Amino acid sequence: MTIDRIIKKFESNNPGVKTDVLKKAFLFAEKAHAGQMRKNNEPYIQHPLHTAYILAEIRADLPTVTAGILHDVPEDTDITLEEIEEEFGAEVASLVKGVTKLGKIKYRGIERYRENLKKMFLAMTSDLRVIFIKFCDRLNNLRTLDALPEEKRRRIAAETLEIYAPIAGLLGIERLKWQMEDICFKYLYPEKFNELEYKYEVEKKLERQRFLQKVKKILIPKLNEANIDYQIEARFKHLYSIFKKMQEKDRKFNEIYDVFALRIIVPSIDDCYKVLGVIHTIWRPKPNRFKDYIAVPKPNGYRSLHTTIFGPEGKPTEFQIRTKEMHEEALYGIAAHWYYKAKNSGEYQQPYWIQEIVDIQKEITNTSELVKNIKMDIFRDRIFVFSPRGDVFELPEKSTPVDFAYAVHSNIGNKASGVLVNDKLGRLDQELKNGDMVEIIVEKNRQHPSKDWLKFVKTKRARDRIKQYAKKSTIENIKHLLPRIREDGKK
Repeated sequence: MTIDRIIKKFESNNPGVKTDVLKKAFLFAEKAHAGQMRKNNEPYIQHPLHTAYILAEIRADLPTVTAGILHDVPEDTDITLEEIEEEFGAEVASLVKGVTKLGKIKYRGIERYRENLKKMFLAMTSDLRVIFIKFCDRLNNLRTLDALPEEKRRRIAAETLEIYAPIAGLLGIERLKWQMEDICFKYLYPEKFNELEYKYEVEKKLERQRFLQKVKKILIPKLNEANIDYQIEARFKHLYSIFKKMQEKDRKFNEIYDVFALRIIVPSIDDCYKVLGVIHTIWRPKPNRFKDYIAVPKPNGYRSLHTTIFGPEGKPTEFQIRTKEMHEEALYGIAAHWYYKAKNSGEYQQPYWIQEIVDIQKEITNTSELVKNIKMDIFRDRIFVFSPRGDVFELPEKSTPVDFAYAVHSNIGNKASGVLVNDKLGRLDQELKNGDMVEIIVEKNRQHPSKDWLKFVKTKRARDRIKQYAKKSTIENIKHLLPRIREDGKK
């Protein structure tokens, strides 16, 4: 890797931006790391350069790419953070400091793991760009795992799969997430990896290519007739996600039908819906397999139309339809979202779930409780549900109407007695689905929630409110029983 490649990649995404600071950072880091070698016998400077290149690929801004080049300098050399601030300014120094802080605690069993996870979240909530650097640093380290002893390889792979990949998913950085997952899969489950890779890359490759040509031959003339400007590309599910689906659904490889999909990229949102119309006039859609993530994006900002149709030979075939901007956001997640927002308005807003982490931190000081709550509430996939007024509420997947009620207001949660889901009478313990319209029926005279709700609620907010009333109720019962106990004692 060379600094010129990094500069070229950065400039292709940011034409007109001066990049002198990148060359300066390279010369500074090269001098600081002089004589240092990696375990794979490369000069150490190659690691920060690769880290910076991946950052440039995901459209990180100039201070972040600069910090990527410098990120190991304070930890591995005699240069201090103060010297970095003096040379490159407070912003770059702050990012380097954030990365250095995350590197202090290694993955050594459960207690250290908890601390590491906590520190990662603390860094994320202060500046997300620290996490971009840490991810790119980690991805380059994963690519050179062969140089390490087996035990250390497995430890790093397990930590990545448990901590880094889920956070990358939350941030929508799919490109980094799947690369990290597939490398970890290879080291943690080598036999399964090799078996799946053979089926996927050797046995099915020719079959997929033939099928793709059949679909294109039918679809392309129809898109041309509709005067739609488009790009068509194949999208393949990555090995670890196939493995996970096989485990979760207890299916064989041949039973996973969304291993292969077609992605159509068009200029505008209107074109997305036009393409959808063309596809549905050619082939019959599969019921319950249409998702409109443009109208209702995923919480990490992902937008696209998904539909599965019965294609040639009756084979279920998935299509993803999106604009170029949506496609970049799908690959690079919040980094690309940030890039586009900054270009258009200069403003950026952190996702809602990050604020949830801050709120959980404020309430919990015990580390094990913090990890438990964050993993339960934040790492779970998210859904959007609507109130009758059209307000959108974001909840963890498998949330219930009681979770929704408490998300609206504690009083509505406490007095909930029934629910209408999509205008039909539902149950308070049923699982809500993305896009559900939920109306809570309240009982005005009800004073407190049911303790039984603790058996099925999913959010911390709902659990806390129910427990609060359960505790209050127990104290009141004891107070109520005390006079009777005293009377019985006198007898």
